[in-house]
Amino acid sequence: MIRLEKFDKEFYPELINSIKNAKELMQFGGPEFTFPLTEEQIDKTLSDKNRIAFRVVNTSNDTTIGHSEIYFKDDSAKLGRILIIDENQRGRGVGEQMVLLLLKFIFENRKERHIELNVFDFNIGAIKCYEKVGFSINPDKKLIREVEGESWTALNMVLNLEIWKNKNGQN
Repeated sequence: MIRLEKFDKEFYPELINSIKNAKELMQFGGPEFTFPLTEEQIDKTLSDKNRIAFRVVNTSNDTTIGHSEIYFKDDSAKLGRILIIDENQRGRGVGEQMVLLLLKFIFENRKERHIELNVFDFNIGAIKCYEKVGFSINPDKKLIREVEGESWTALNMVLNLEIWKNKNGQN
């Protein structure tokens, strides 16, 4: 089991140390960050009042297993910077639990009902995770990012929170 907690400065080193190279940083944080990730970069992005960052905690031992953020803009919420830091937890449904907790947070605390996220097309595990939760690929929106001489395609995925809630019997 996991829970979301406010991501505070004391946890910056765990996040920074989990990003090993520029490609991992692009996959995690997009073009806003440059490798190596620094506390100053994190402070700058989290100074945006429309962004909420969470530490993802293993409830059995209170250790950090991940990171996630929600960015609110124009009546929509964008999930991002979803990372399972503890590589032993990858492929075990933790990502799905994280996304469900993020959706629950939005539903219970905010008015936004249009939810979206971007994911690189080669990240098949993440795409399947998001589809399992209820996201679908928006064929009309893609982003191309240049990473160390390679072109990466980011797919946009969307979910209507009201439809999701009714379909899944969420209260």
